[in-house]
Amino acid sequence: MILSGDNAILIAMACRNLPRELRTKGVIWGTAGAIGLRMVLGAVIIFLLKIPCLQAAGALLLLWIAVKLLIQENDHNDVNAPNRLWQTVRTIVLADAVMSLDNVVAVAGMSQGKPGLLWFGLLVSIPLVVYGSRLFLALLDRYTIILYAGAGILGWTAGKLLIHDPVLLSSLKGWGIPPLLLNENFVAALIAAIVLVAGWLINDRQKRKPTGREAQIL
Repeated sequence: MILSGDNAILIAMACRNLPRELRTKGVIWGTAGAIGLRMVLGAVIIFLLKIPCLQAAGALLLLWIAVKLLIQENDHNDVNAPNRLWQTVRTIVLADAVMSLDNVVAVAGMSQGKPGLLWFGLLVSIPLVVYGSRLFLALLDRYTIILYAGAGILGWTAGKLLIHDPVLLSSLKGWGIPPLLLNENFVAALIAAIVLVAGWLINDRQKRKPTGREAQIL
């Protein structure tokens, strides 16, 4: 599908820190933003991919987003809830833009140059992503391990995007980097590991910080 499981995981992870009454809106607006973005990218992606190191830059951005989404927030204060909603939607759209760089060309090719086929595929994807995101959200509330699994998937995607950048790959080969270290699965696993370790360290440090009454006493 044009929008698939990794999109649902991304949307669920981004929406999990929203107040419960705004989560459905976050899922719907995030999905709508991703759909609109795919429609635009389908038309201009060929030109975008000509920009040097665009995929490498996108991979680093996705790595940062994956770590950011992995950090667990304990503050669900509703004071700035509307702002948090739109910040969440922007995060979803930005991450989806990066994730789509590596596959939207193939999708456009499968549509055989007919925008109607691309748009039909996007529309069919909407209910699957919305319900998939809500299911992942319910699971995230119960099982923290799923949060780390989702972050690992985003990190894996960032790694593959990074090693697929033609300019970066050519430069690394010119520097005499062993082929094993340039294997896409090795790089993807390495980036996924970096995301998971960084997120775990940040979460562990936050747990050790005094909060609320403890901070006042100190």
